Amino acid sequence: MSGANRETVREVETPGGPGRVHVQRPPNPRGTVVLGHGAGGGLGAIDLAIAREVLVGAGWAVALVEQPWLVAGRRVAGRPPTLDAAWVPIVESLVTGRGRLPRPLVVGGRSAGARVACRTAGPLEADAALLLSFPLHLPARPERLRADELALAPDPSWVVQGAADAFGTPAELREHLAPGTTLIEVPGGHSFPKGARSALTAAVTQVAGMLPG
Repeated sequence: MSGANRETVREVETPGGPGRVHVQRPPNPRGTVVLGHGAGGGLGAIDLAIAREVLVGAGWAVALVEQPWLVAGRRVAGRPPTLDAAWVPIVESLVTGRGRLPRPLVVGGRSAGARVACRTAGPLEADAALLLSFPLHLPARPERLRADELALAPDPSWVVQGAADAFGTPAELREHLAPGTTLIEVPGGHSFPKGARSALTAAVTQVAGMLPG
């Protein structure tokens, strides 16, 4: 990490308990990207790490959010309404008040974090979204779609999806993309292996070049 980039960790009170935010801020950021983790793990996912690395390098402030259930050490994520109720005040705390991060605001995350970002993009007045491994349905349950959530993605949005994702292949997602949403297919499944680093880096670099701001 460059010494010119300031990194801070802060806790934010939410209705579900304290959440934790890891903020990396380059000098004079172009805007702010806030990303959430999935239901099965924390911020160590390779796609989140690469997204932060690429976007900070492109001049964006990047905030990685740990939901209260993870901060509390629980193994199972809360129900969607509780995730949304925590996410909204966390993001609002980043872009309002003293020391606020600048807009435009890009929301997103991987898997369950991408769902939260879509559901709350409207109330947060997000300018764009970066959705990593959007879970369109549960494995082997293609009849139970979350297309209504994907349809809430702001214009513009980008979905980075593994070619063999059991939660929804790129071909399945294409049928449900909202206007202004671009799909980028990369090798891999729902969770990306280390070997996907170059493809993920290229995908996020492509997004970084098109973000508003």
